[in-house]
Amino acid sequence: MGLRDDLQADLADAFDTDLADAVTQFTGARVVGQGPYDPITETRPTTTETYTGRGVFGSFSLRLVDGINILATDIKLTALQSEVTDTPRVDDAINGYRVIGPISQDPAKATWVIQLRKV
Repeated sequence: MGLRDDLQADLADAFDTDLADAVTQFTGARVVGQGPYDPITETRPTTTETYTGRGVFGSFSLRLVDGINILATDIKLTALQSEVTDTPRVDDAINGYRVIGPISQDPAKATWVIQLRKV
């Protein structure tokens, strides 16, 4: 196993033990397109993709809050990258929040750091 695999295994173990009370399962969803036009309802149904994972929902450091890009009410989701079933994208919905960009990952590519804002 490489260093990244070791780090991801250690983080997964910490998520299961030391951080278990702070870790939350989440579901993400994104609209990927529209279906065929329905002449009866005169609408086009949307098609969505979902993904799952688990992570720690927290807040941003006060020094990062600028009131424009990062609001005091924004949520910081740190998700274990190896357990997220798809790459999060801007405008996805996660547990009632909207993903705000950019989405970053740590240098070891073990976790996603995702900025969320209440819908």
